[in-house]
Formats: sequence, C-alpha cells, structure tokens
Amino acid sequence: MAVVNMKRVWLGALCGGVVWIIWSGIINTAILGGHYMVVQEAGTMLKQPRYGFFLPAYFISLLLIAYVLAWLYAGVRQTYGPGPGTALKLGVFAGFAIAFPLNFSTAAWSPMGRIFPLWWMIELWVGAVLATLIAGWIYKD
Repeated sequence: MAVVNMKRVWLGALCGGVVWIIWSGIINTAILGGHYMVVQEAGTMLKQPRYGFFLPAYFISLLLIAYVLAWLYAGVRQTYGPGPGTALKLGVFAGFAIAFPLNFSTAAWSPMGRIFPLWWMIELWVGAVLATLIAGWIYKD
C-alpha cells in the first residue's frame, strides 16, 4: 500500500482552494454583481445574508472541498496514474456532484431567474476542476 504525502495534499489543497476562492470572486462580482442588485431590489433575494459569517464560512467550505479533492487525487493516482488527466477526470466528476443537482433544482424552482444557478454551477464545477488540477500539479509522493 502506498503512503500518501499529506504535506503535499495540504499544500495542494491550500493552493487549489485559494484559486477556487479567486474564481468564485470573479464569478460573483464581475459576472453576477449587477444581477444581484436587480433581484435584491425586486425582493427575490435578501439584501443581507441571514448569517453574518456567510462569506468566511463559504470560503472555508471551498478550502475543505479542495482538501477532499486533493486527498482523493493522492489516492486515485495509484490506480489511474499520476498526472493532469487523472486530476481533470476527478475534478470533472466531483465538480458535477458538487454543482449540478442543487443548482438544477434551484433553476427549476427559484423565482430569481436561471442566470444565478447557471453561474453558481459553473463557479463550483470549474472551481473543482481548477482545484484538483492544481492539487495534482503540486502533489508528489
């Protein structure tokens, strides 16, 4: 049984998570920023989050998911081989599981419009791929 280099898992998770947080910021400010104001004024989205700690908790969540993806990559590379191909496949499949179901149901049932769940799905799916690719690039046995 191979030994997992946990220091490299943590480093990959941290770097991948930071990139994911930056990607999230780009999506939610540059692309959705103006849309947030419209739906908040229409009353279909709150102007302030119910939880004042939402943003730090969300960023910590992304970092934790990046850790899980880095850890999974370290494990599956023994079976599927090291490299960007394995990291990409893991990121795509995990990103789908993370992003698609909830955002599909939000698009189906939410009155705020489909632009939000579409971009939230893209944010999470692409973020998972980026975090996994970075973790794979950093990981060494």
